[in-house]
Amino acid sequence: MKTQFRKASHTVFSIHLHVVLIAKYRKEVITQEILVRLQEVFNRVCEKRKCLLTEFSREENHVHLLIDVHPDNNISQLIGSLKSASSRIIRKEFQDYLKQYYWKEKDPSFWTDTYSVNSVGGAPLEIVKEYIHSQDKPVHIMLSKT
Repeated sequence: MKTQFRKASHTVFSIHLHVVLIAKYRKEVITQEILVRLQEVFNRVCEKRKCLLTEFSREENHVHLLIDVHPDNNISQLIGSLKSASSRIIRKEFQDYLKQYYWKEKDPSFWTDTYSVNSVGGAPLEIVKEYIHSQDKPVHIMLSKT
């Protein structure tokens, strides 16, 4: 599969992140209805940050996102935006359902404080390392004396 590059004013890029967000206390609260709403929120946040949500899936207590990231983004700020926007909306819209799992009203978070993020795609790391290493071999240019 050929790498798809995106373009910005002075940049060509292909940055993909696999992000895993875990529900608070690892509670199995993510229903299909919540999943649909999460996808809408994540798409909106990604769009505002010039990113693309390319894959999205869930288990009952966590979600997986594959995000095509624009290089203008700070990764921790992007994930913070995804978590805060989705938490605020899900806790508000599914309040009656979630109160059986989350009884602390002063703790409005839906996600744990932690997350997992991994860069994915492109050439395997060993090949990139080999390529970079091969670049430091000195090049001798012979100048002709005239």
